[in-house]
Amino acid sequence: MPELPEVQTTVNGIKKYAGGLTINDTWTDYNSSFHAGKDNIKNPKYFKKFRKNIVGEKIIGAKRIGKNVLINLSGGKTILVHMKMTGHLLYGKYERIGKNWTAKDKGPLLDDSFNRFVHLIINFSNGKSLALSDMRKFARVSLEETKNIENSKHLEGHGIDALDPKLTFEKFRELIGTKPNWPIKKILMDHSVISGIGNIYSDEMLWHAGIHPLQKIDKIAPQKARGLFGAMKKVLRLGMDFGGDSMSDYRNVMGERGKFQLRHKAYQRTGEKCQKRGCGGIIERIKMGERSAHFCSKHQKLI
Repeated sequence: MPELPEVQTTVNGIKKYAGGLTINDTWTDYNSSFHAGKDNIKNPKYFKKFRKNIVGEKIIGAKRIGKNVLINLSGGKTILVHMKMTGHLLYGKYERIGKNWTAKDKGPLLDDSFNRFVHLIINFSNGKSLALSDMRKFARVSLEETKNIENSKHLEGHGIDALDPKLTFEKFRELIGTKPNWPIKKILMDHSVISGIGNIYSDEMLWHAGIHPLQKIDKIAPQKARGLFGAMKKVLRLGMDFGGDSMSDYRNVMGERGKFQLRHKAYQRTGEKCQKRGCGGIIERIKMGERSAHFCSKHQKLI
């Protein structure tokens, strides 16, 4: 699932390429009886209202809240996209061939198989489109009143953003301290506590901080906690600097892979020698519920 760096990379791409463009039309083949009566485009009746409200409007901005992409329109509406497990937004020239939409230009939009699962198209006045490729069809798209966006039920339960300037070390320590018996990796991924962190980046920041993923909060010394706070900021910013992580199927709006996966120290490096200078440990993998954790068995000791 795209995490904070991938979502921010997408937002930056939308602002760069689609900002100021007018929406000419939109199309989707999402259609699920499970979503009948629900307020997202997988409900055909909702999609008709969605189309009516966005056609003719101009994109005036984009931002991120947690793992959500917010596309602000000139008519006081905001398109809210959660990319979920396999979704990513793409920008380029598309054409409809039969029942499907495909990129017209050669390059990653066309050639990368992860970019071919197009289930939403938003056509612009310049002949290009914003496409949502979503292999497993889990993504959620809805339309909200911009002035009330903070109160959207789709954004309920979000804690403070991991890169919010208001998140000081003291606040960070207070927040993670609300779950004293939880393992630290689980807390980091709990979006009601701190928003934007998932499986990949939690492994990486714990590796940098030298903290075992199963470590309970009340066993983490203040100095270690401060190191974790710094590692959180550092790793997330590094993820953005490298255009996100494409270990799985995430791609930026041009259909290109990010490069943060080339910087992994722990995630998906099971059995490899730890890269920490002078450590000599081995990266291990353990199961944590439905997730996994990767860590160094030597410098990330469980106390």
